Amino acid sequence: MARVKLQDVAKLAGVSVTTVSRVLNNRGYLSKQTINKVHQAMEELNYRPNAVARQLYKQRTDLVGLVFPTVNNPFFGQLEAELETRLYELGYRVVMGNSQNNPGKEEQYLQLLFNGQIDGLIVGAHNEGIEAYHNTNLPIVSIERIVSKQIPVVAADNYQGGCLATQRLLDAGCQHIVHTNYPATLATPNQERRRGYEELMTKYGREKLTYEISFDLPDDQKAAVFDRLFAEHPECDGIFADNDTNARLAINAAQKAGKRVPEDVKVIGYDGASSTRLLFPDLTTIQQPIPEMAQAAVDLLQKRLAGQAVESVTLPVKLIPGLTG
Repeated sequence: MARVKLQDVAKLAGVSVTTVSRVLNNRGYLSKQTINKVHQAMEELNYRPNAVARQLYKQRTDLVGLVFPTVNNPFFGQLEAELETRLYELGYRVVMGNSQNNPGKEEQYLQLLFNGQIDGLIVGAHNEGIEAYHNTNLPIVSIERIVSKQIPVVAADNYQGGCLATQRLLDAGCQHIVHTNYPATLATPNQERRRGYEELMTKYGREKLTYEISFDLPDDQKAAVFDRLFAEHPECDGIFADNDTNARLAINAAQKAGKRVPEDVKVIGYDGASSTRLLFPDLTTIQQPIPEMAQAAVDLLQKRLAGQAVESVTLPVKLIPGLTG
């Protein structure tokens, strides 16, 4: 059977090919009667518009790339789900890429944007040294990551979170509080959590100590860092972990070292994703506003697609009290 063409639809509907094209692309004024005639002809002929042709006509693909470290993490998993839902409501489909420790994969998604194969990009991976980010004004938005001066960042108030967690442990009587965070060389708003922790520890005359743990380390190697922490600092009575999964590893290591949580060691996490709250409701944590962060990122991307000026966005966090800290 021969493929049904635009001309066939126009002939059956009794209109011009241009009118059919305008109906398909929702351009210009057309009467309801004309629109109905075209749609009826399409249905009778079982006509399916050529998606590629429509994309070329509109000069857009209705595709947005999402590049994050992994969905196998409560925070990033929920964040990507929230982004996909909001983009879908606006008529976009998403292309998801988990680029954990693979800058080449992230660069491939950038190339899709450069080639016009996607309309925009929302990124939050931890790869460093990608020069292409510094040479573009294309529609890119970052979440919890600093990639270049040209690209706006959506972040929770990490400094506020660092202060809330540290103050909670200080108020609980902790004398030897250890913090975990990414390596100091990684350009990320996470470093503001460390700044909040360190400033409060200095204010209260306490020794500040941060154990650096790369997000990309396998879980067994992360667990080994916490084992080493308790071996090197048996006096530790408080841990402010930079994410909830590390908080869980800290609790495991404390119990392995013969310490009780929270009687001997109090632990506070960070992120407060829905799945973590469901599976580990006893964890005291700093909750990031993940739905609001996703909405802010989509709003910024829409503005960038429209050629509008944008600024970075910072959103408040809150402490969720639990039994661990």
